Amino acid sequence: MNKREEQRRIREAKQRSAEQSTARQKLISRIAMMVLAPLLMILVLYALLSQGPTYSPVDIAETDHTRGNSQGVKLVVYADFQCPACANEHMLLAQAWNSISDRTQMVFRHYPLTGTHPHAWRAATYAEAAGRQGKFWEMYDLLFINQAYWSGLSEVDAEFEGYLTQLGLDLEQARADLDDEALIEKIRSDQRSGTRSGVRATPTLFVEGRLVPTPRTVSELVSLIDGAVAS
Repeated sequence: MNKREEQRRIREAKQRSAEQSTARQKLISRIAMMVLAPLLMILVLYALLSQGPTYSPVDIAETDHTRGNSQGVKLVVYADFQCPACANEHMLLAQAWNSISDRTQMVFRHYPLTGTHPHAWRAATYAEAAGRQGKFWEMYDLLFINQAYWSGLSEVDAEFEGYLTQLGLDLEQARADLDDEALIEKIRSDQRSGTRSGVRATPTLFVEGRLVPTPRTVSELVSLIDGAVAS
């Protein structure tokens, strides 16, 4: 066999080997798709079915935190406890509350922006834990009033437990509740409902189900409620 013939045979052998390898890869890919596609569909369906219910700004859920007049104008607030703008809105609501509470039902829903506010999720869980002992709104106030302080801490549990103690709550019960799946799902449900309703930043307010500009002053907030009552 001359050298040219030997080189030709080597090239043909390499080509056959490459073709066989390509065929094996295609077969493996087809088998993988046949196996993985049903599994992927099952996982997607499981994720969808395992998600808890979400509620629009028009609907008030049994798990919602509400205050004021249940027959009044529905004011739904999506907020993040570590968001400075939310703390400002909390102050406006506190100042306006005596003027609007008789004709307003306020609903608070969580929307922690964990990408920019590392303690927001933890704050939400502590608020929910306090809520299980009937002190959600008191914890809500403490978290916003003290936000400038605890936002700068590297670890917040001790600070938040101090608020629970200040409110006279059972610490051991609260610690157990913090990791309860139903409590965590409540916060996730609020987030999903906000995203589906068009929330992209905090605070976001809805009046009677309608997204409204965030009031900048007490008078703007009172006028917003007055307008909704009049209509």
